[in-house]
Formats: sequence, structure tokens, C-alpha cells
Amino acid sequence: MSLPPALAEIVDDFAALGDSDKITLLLEFADELPDLPEHLQQEAMEPVPECQSPVFLSVDADDPGSVRLYFTAPREAPTTRGFAAILHQGLDTASAQEILDVPSDFYYDLGLGSVVSMLRLRGMAGMLGRIKAQVRNQTSDSGSDTPGA
Repeated sequence: MSLPPALAEIVDDFAALGDSDKITLLLEFADELPDLPEHLQQEAMEPVPECQSPVFLSVDADDPGSVRLYFTAPREAPTTRGFAAILHQGLDTASAQEILDVPSDFYYDLGLGSVVSMLRLRGMAGMLGRIKAQVRNQTSDSGSDTPGA
């Protein structure tokens, strides 16, 4: 499995815990999801309909060597916020290729399948899928600003 170092460390942290401690750690991640920077507005972000709660994300791959990720999720949805925070901490500033190389089902390695529903895990898969799609779209357009290129 190919994971950026920050995401691999998070997976290792979860793997070392029992079920109740995994929930506690997930809730700690939820509290750590950073607020949106002032230049972003939720209305301009991509919704993630795979999530049960209203989640929005934005990807900035202007520098493919250090992709920036932004999320917003309601505080009343700590599981969803936790998933967003895991992806933020694990992938923010990773390279475009590192993000694209993350297995789409990496979240199984967190070991949360026994403590959260599959529907919620599919929400995390939806977030990752949309991140990868935005990275692909933004990095494949390189050099296409020139007419006729």
C-alpha cells in the first residue's frame, strides 16, 4: 500500500488501538479540522453527497508538488468531521502523485469497520474519490492556457 508518510502514520495510530479508543481518536480528529481560510467560501466548494452530513471540499493543485486540501463539515457530525480531518492531516501538502497513489479503500486499514457503519465509511471513500478527481482535473490541464496548445 502506498500512502504519504503523514497518512501512513495516522493509519498506524488507529491500527494500534482497540475499538473504543479508535472512536475516541476519530472524535479528536473531528476537533482538529481547521476552519476554512477566509479566501474560500463553502458555496464555491464541491459537495460530497456520499456523506450523510453536508460536507464540502476544495483542492488546490496549482503546485502539484504540494497540493492543498480544504474541508468544511458541521460540528454536529463528528464522525464525518473526523474523516475529513484524517484526510486533511494525511494528505494536505502531499504531492499530486502521492494523493493519486492512495488506494481507494485505504480507510479499511484504519480498522473503523467494526465501530462505524459502512455507509459512513463510503462517505470517506467519496471524499477521497472527489479529491483524486479534482487533483487529476487540475494537474492534467497543465500548459493548456495557451490557445492552440
